[in-house]
Amino acid sequence: MAAKSFDLIVIGAGPGGYVAAIRAAQLGLKVAIVEREHMGGICLNWGCIPTKALLRSSEVFHLMHRAGEFGLKASGIEFDLDAVVKRSRGVAKQLNSGIGHLMKKNKVTTIMGVATLPAKGRVSVKTDKGVEDLSAKHIVVATGARARELPGLEADGTEVWTYKHALVPPHMPKKLLVIGSGAIGIEFASFYNTLGADTTVVEVMDRVLPVEDAEISALAKKAFIKQGMKIMEKSMVKQLDRSKGKVVAHIEHAGKTEKMEFDTVISAVGIVGNVEGLGLEALGVKIDRTHVVTDEYCRTGVEGLYAIGDIAGAPWLAHKASHEGVMVAELIAGGTPHAVKPESIAGCTYCHPQVASVGYTEAKAVEAGYDIKVGRFPFMGNGKAIALGEPEGLVKTIFDAKTGELLGAHMIGAEVTELIQGYVVGRQLETTEEDLMNTVFPHPTLSEMMHESVLDAYGRVIHM
Repeated sequence: MAAKSFDLIVIGAGPGGYVAAIRAAQLGLKVAIVEREHMGGICLNWGCIPTKALLRSSEVFHLMHRAGEFGLKASGIEFDLDAVVKRSRGVAKQLNSGIGHLMKKNKVTTIMGVATLPAKGRVSVKTDKGVEDLSAKHIVVATGARARELPGLEADGTEVWTYKHALVPPHMPKKLLVIGSGAIGIEFASFYNTLGADTTVVEVMDRVLPVEDAEISALAKKAFIKQGMKIMEKSMVKQLDRSKGKVVAHIEHAGKTEKMEFDTVISAVGIVGNVEGLGLEALGVKIDRTHVVTDEYCRTGVEGLYAIGDIAGAPWLAHKASHEGVMVAELIAGGTPHAVKPESIAGCTYCHPQVASVGYTEAKAVEAGYDIKVGRFPFMGNGKAIALGEPEGLVKTIFDAKTGELLGAHMIGAEVTELIQGYVVGRQLETTEEDLMNTVFPHPTLSEMMHESVLDAYGRVIHM
């Protein structure tokens, strides 16, 4: 039987793959998408979306305990973990079925199965019904990534969890160890700590949220400790001794090894790309530490073969994958899209307090040789933050002293994951400090702090 022919075949229907398929279809290409498990990928089913649903529940729970501050009365406040998880799964399910609808609407052929690349321009899909052979001039690999498992610290689903187990927990942790303080680790630490788990976070680097600006990391650590978390930096979990309902962790810290007992461990020590079993190496694709090596347009060096999203390396963010998907679709359709610049992609962490950033940290800007001006504005000086009962936080901006270019912005506090896009748009439009100073921000809003932070960088701050 001859192979079914398409203009483009996308392997993987996560936020990179499904968006690439939609955009290519909009541009008139005949598109097929292959997915082995869930439409919407990890992000929608086991990542970004269901974690935000869980964190929203813990945020409401936290606020209920603060009712008195707002002149309200609430007693007998409890949570039902099963119901919290059920809501989170429902949110994921609703969005997952929406992706299937988008594929139909855009006339994208969906094939559920496991794909391999037997030759250039060919895709073989193992489905429930057998094997389907497809061919296309262009193929986009968007197979994503999975949790990194360190030897001896592997998840078992009962006492030791990955993010997947943490989303559908078999029990409520009483004494929790979280290994790794990147976005995933810190979000789960925040969720379970808020619900009452005695939480310890171990981080191998010298600070929590190590990719963030050092000043923001320090403020986050202070907030987490105030909430009752234990934070162990420059520390390493060497081994886990497991028994039923108990894990003894050997933690190396300051040259000594300490034994600590927990009932639950969440391992969040990074991710590895899903590069195996596709046949990429045989086609001549270069793979470096489980990630496909590409140019700035996501081309692999093998004609007609592209890699986008997590499999193509950092930053491991859904919005980066989606944007690359659009860029590659436009490139294939004969357009001239802009390359995606990693430093223009914002990172958001939905712990309590929230953290968001874009561009250079202060240290990176100095390292890159810039003469910088730095502005700061605390939540404490903002009327809306006080009215919300959220006076803890900071907005920090970094400018090139010579040109006024906004090099980076870093925030911690309530709703900063929504605020950051103001600076993202600013950077995209190549804004200078003058443009931002001349922008009228509405009052009373949290966004006014973004204005004040810019003013502060130039010695013109008003409310501080």
